[in-house]
Amino acid sequence: MKKKTLYQILTMTFWVSLSALLQAISLTSFSMPAGIYPSGITGLSRILSDILRDFFSINLSFVYIYLPINTILAIIVYRHIGKLFTIFSLLQTALTSLFASFFPRLIVLEEMILIAIFGGLVNGAGTGFALSHGASSGGTDFLSIYFSNKYHRSMWNMTFALNCVLICATGLLYGWERAAYSIVFQFMSNFMINKMHKRYTHQAIIVVTKKPDEVIDTVLKNVRHGITRISAKGAYKGEDESVLYTVVNTFQTSEVVRYVLEADPNAFIETRDTASIYGNFYQKPLD
Repeated sequence: MKKKTLYQILTMTFWVSLSALLQAISLTSFSMPAGIYPSGITGLSRILSDILRDFFSINLSFVYIYLPINTILAIIVYRHIGKLFTIFSLLQTALTSLFASFFPRLIVLEEMILIAIFGGLVNGAGTGFALSHGASSGGTDFLSIYFSNKYHRSMWNMTFALNCVLICATGLLYGWERAAYSIVFQFMSNFMINKMHKRYTHQAIIVVTKKPDEVIDTVLKNVRHGITRISAKGAYKGEDESVLYTVVNTFQTSEVVRYVLEADPNAFIETRDTASIYGNFYQKPLD
C-alpha cells in the first residue's frame, strides 16, 4: 500500500465528512419524518429500532444497532478491501450517527413521492462522495465492494434487489404504501451511486496510431493496464499503422486518452462501454 500524504488524508476526511452530513440530512429531513426506510444496514437498523419500539415498547435509537453491525462487517472484510478504506468507512458511519443524533427532524417537503425521490438522491450523493474518495458508507457497501473486487463488476444492483426483499418484509408490518415509497427512495439512491461511482465499470479504448512505441511507453508509465498491439494498414493512403487495444476502469478513460494524445496528437481514438470482462485484469487497490 502506497502511504497517503497528509493532504490526501485531509482531503479524504473532508469528503467523508460531507458524505456523512448528506446522509444525516437524508435521514433527519426525508426518510425518518416520512417513515421511509433507506437501503442497507441503515434501513435494517431503522426497521429493527421501529419494531422494538412498536411491538416491544423498547425505545432504542437505530444508532445503537447501526454502529455495531457496521463494525462487525468491517472486521469480517477489512483484509480484502484495505485497512485505510475500512477506517475511513467506519469514520463515515460514526459521523453519520453523530450528525443524525443531533440534527432536528425537519420536514422539507410535503408530498411523499417527492420525499422519496429527493431523499434518495441526497442519500445516494452521500454514499457516492464516500465511494469516490477512498471510503464507503459501511454496511452493505462493505459486501458490495468485496464482491465487486472479486468479480470485477458493479454489484450495486444486486444490493438493491436484496434491499427490495427487505422492504417487502417490512411492508407486511407497516403497510405496502410505505414499502413502495421506500423502494423509490432506494432506487433513486442506487441511481445516484451508479452515476457517481465508476470504479467497477469499464471502457475499451482503441487507438489507431503511427507512433505505437511512444504511445505504449507513455501509457504504461502512468497506467497499470496491458495493451495489445496489432499491425494494420490504412485503407485510404495505404500507410502502415498500429491498432492498440486496452480496457480500463471508466474513471481512467480521460486520463489514458490524455496520455495517448501527448504521445501522438494525430492518433485516432475510440472508446466504448464494456459490459463484462473475464481473465486477468488489474484492479487498482482501494488503499
